[in-house]
Amino acid sequence: MLRAKRNVPGLQLNGEPAAPAEPARERPLLVGPLPDRIRHRFPIFRNRVYINSCSQGALSDAVRDAYERYLEDWDERGAPWDYWVEKSEDARRAFAGLIGADADEVAVTTSVSAGLSAIATGLRYARRSKIVTTDWEFPTVGQIWHAQELRGARVVHVETGEDGTIPLEHFAREIDDDTAIVSITHVCYRNGARVDVEEVVRLAHERGALVLLDAYQTAGSLPLDVRELGVDFLAAGVLKYLLGSAGLAFLYARRGVVERIWPTATGWFADKDIFQMDHRDYSPSSTASRFQSGTPPIPAIYAGVAGIELMQEIGVAETRKHVNALNARLIDGLDELGATLATPRRPKRRGALVCVRSKDAPALVEVLGREGIVTSDRDSNLRISAHAYNSTDDVDDLLAALQRHRKLLA
Repeated sequence: MLRAKRNVPGLQLNGEPAAPAEPARERPLLVGPLPDRIRHRFPIFRNRVYINSCSQGALSDAVRDAYERYLEDWDERGAPWDYWVEKSEDARRAFAGLIGADADEVAVTTSVSAGLSAIATGLRYARRSKIVTTDWEFPTVGQIWHAQELRGARVVHVETGEDGTIPLEHFAREIDDDTAIVSITHVCYRNGARVDVEEVVRLAHERGALVLLDAYQTAGSLPLDVRELGVDFLAAGVLKYLLGSAGLAFLYARRGVVERIWPTATGWFADKDIFQMDHRDYSPSSTASRFQSGTPPIPAIYAGVAGIELMQEIGVAETRKHVNALNARLIDGLDELGATLATPRRPKRRGALVCVRSKDAPALVEVLGREGIVTSDRDSNLRISAHAYNSTDDVDDLLAALQRHRKLLA
């Protein structure tokens, strides 16, 4: 399977970028294998092997055009706030459709941190004081929950098992009648392992606890249905597999729990009537909008809607199937190299992200980058995250480069 590096269009044999190709003019999706249909929409592939969607999705022509439309609208309309508020509603509806929610169950936020802070500050910890989270969480999640210790909360972390996953029995030991909320990530950003969400939700609800799911590493790479998952809250952003840009995220809040939580981290777009402009009153919306805050991130909304629409056009389910096939090829090649996998082998136990142990992960990322291959690292692991636009050639080019730099692998 491993082979010498091929001559990638736009990439010289020595790994240095060649002169950029002429811009692709096609916009519609074509017929054929998934990457052949969409790759022309992402200019970075003219001179790079981009396999780092767990950090940020590749920039598409649709998102670039969306930013141009934002500037044109600003230029032509002046201060079109009614129009821009409606664009925010477009974003709300687009994300709701992606996860199987109703639009009034979705808050438009600037980040997962903003949505999570609204929930955390809205919970009261007198009757149930315990917050159960895991050792897999992104720093912002753990930091926000631990900040609630100043308000009487008690935070416990469910530990990882010896096989690199978190067994359900580890959750069962921590979730009890004092638990207010269980906060879990769908896929660990450090090793690519996946939580069995439905089983954790069942256990938590049996014991009277709410469940929040951080789906940033799965939204766009894995079909999501909040009704099937059963979660009370789901937070995600558009920066990664949803192909948007920084500055836009969403929070789903199940209708039955919204009015039980009164955030103290708030803002005027959380009000029941944002144009009432009453600075002497706190009357949050009766919908998930109560978890919003200040002025919405209008430029990022243009880009985020474009990314979500493109991802829906591509197809999340088809993307999952395609990425699973690429990852199977990747894992076979890593086995041939004698590399150490940090990610579970079973597709149901991992997301789109595959991690490989490294002796010096930052150095490996740097040397791959010099050869025109974009990856990232966390926790002494090389992170490799394919998406709909990646091809088998991308995987083979990466494997060939790893063979050349085998000494950096653990």
